[in-house]
Amino acid sequence: MSEQVQKEWYVVRAIGGKEKKVKEYIETEIRHRHLEDRITQVLIPTEKVFTIRNGKKVSKDKVSYPGYVLVEADFTGDIPHILRNIPNVLGFLGDSREDSRSMKATPLRGTEVARILGRVDELSASEEENEIPFIVGETVKVTDGPFQSFSGTIEAVDNTRKKLTVSVKIFGRKTPMELGFTQVEKE
Repeated sequence: MSEQVQKEWYVVRAIGGKEKKVKEYIETEIRHRHLEDRITQVLIPTEKVFTIRNGKKVSKDKVSYPGYVLVEADFTGDIPHILRNIPNVLGFLGDSREDSRSMKATPLRGTEVARILGRVDELSASEEENEIPFIVGETVKVTDGPFQSFSGTIEAVDNTRKKLTVSVKIFGRKTPMELGFTQVEKE
């Protein structure tokens, strides 16, 4: 009697800031217990955040849903028990106090999974997005390049190229300069 195993996505609640450790522990447990066919994916949804430090553009991965780790698994047998006993795991999303003793967990709906995974794919595939939109007529300060610390007024915005035309006063004359979004900051 062969049974078709249906894997679904579940949310493991973890201590905030310990998501990567929980993922590592789960992956180690999968290898150690040979559970590759029962737990197929462990995922921490992240997004890239770009900041400027010392005039350089720095990207950093930020956890989209702090305290949550997504697991695609066949949630039968000892799998819930194994996951619940991983260090830094608090339980499963959707379980109540009564459920925590019976090791029940509510799987994510297909639409939720598509939205979360779609968002992850979209964020990892997409280029940086300008979080702060620039507006013509706005005053900005140059943070990078030979005219660092100069202030100017935005004359044109090119969102596709991520460039600005900024009019800067140099030696008493307004001079237009083309600068990247990351070379200026709002005043």
